[in-house]
Amino acid sequence: MRFSSREEVERIRKQYPIGIMVELVQMDDPQAPPIGTKGIVHAVDDVGNLIMKWENGSRLNVIIGEDIVTIIPAVTTICYGRKDTWKTRTEAEEFFLKAMMLSEGSERERYTKIYTELKMGMIICIDEEES
Repeated sequence: MRFSSREEVERIRKQYPIGIMVELVQMDDPQAPPIGTKGIVHAVDDVGNLIMKWENGSRLNVIIGEDIVTIIPAVTTICYGRKDTWKTRTEAEEFFLKAMMLSEGSERERYTKIYTELKMGMIICIDEEES
């Protein structure tokens, strides 16, 4: 087992903030999710491992330096013509869930559409149909 310095762990935490989505490229473990599985980083532990929640339900951690994941690009939302880029999908989901709950009618429908697209894993989420 490899132990990381505090500085290295902090670098990993900045590179993989909580809520960022990654895709598995390589993991040498018989319990590993299939290559290409997407997951969300829930934390970085004190030795620099990524604490994961994979889309297939697995909770197997990523060991930086042994396993390989790629970061899925930030998510963009377009709502009422305003374009926002979110650092993490979780941050966008929390915003639109709250907006959904505090609105009604057509406004709620717009927020619900974006929230649903975020949950489906889309990278660009738009509140209305494109013409």
